Amino acid sequence: MSNDSPVRLRDRPATEAGIVSAAKCLLLAGGWTGLNVQTLAAEAGVDRKLIYRYFDGVEGVVERLAVSLDLWLGQTLAAEPPSSATAYRQFACETLTAYLRALRANPLILRLLAWELAQDTPLLRRMEAARSGVIQAWVRDRRPLLKVPPTGDIVALNVVLLGAVQHLALAAAARGAFASVTLDDAGWSRIETAIDTLTGVWPD
Repeated sequence: MSNDSPVRLRDRPATEAGIVSAAKCLLLAGGWTGLNVQTLAAEAGVDRKLIYRYFDGVEGVVERLAVSLDLWLGQTLAAEPPSSATAYRQFACETLTAYLRALRANPLILRLLAWELAQDTPLLRRMEAARSGVIQAWVRDRRPLLKVPPTGDIVALNVVLLGAVQHLALAAAARGAFASVTLDDAGWSRIETAIDTLTGVWPD
């Protein structure tokens, strides 16, 4: 027989939603270092046992949160207009700029990206793989008109540029600047111009 009473069963969806919402609040307020069973139970106003019973612990809550809030940027990226680029340099510029804007619009995913850089767990690897899969599918869907990309290790080039964009988004969230560039509206305009300049060195 289940340990849940009829009342508990009736309330379970609402309780689970409240726990996931509490995890989001904690991550946004203090990042992953402030998220544990004790703080999560207090924020959600539930007994700690329910976090284990419903989610098998904090990692299960985070995984549910990732699914429910589109942390893989799928919906945000899908809202970008399709690319009409036939030259790789134009396509790369559009793609990098779109990715940067998507990151800036998702403070919660920036928290999780910072978490991935600080720790290595099976959960974080699954989350990274899921996000990478969404981004790769989005890139494939956006390039039906694209000619053959330039020669060389294009994967490594993309990784370098995507990593740079991601780090700038993380720096802006943490400090509002990187090196000598303040990442306000004017600063982001400079960054987008720099992306255009960098990708412009590739041949059509």
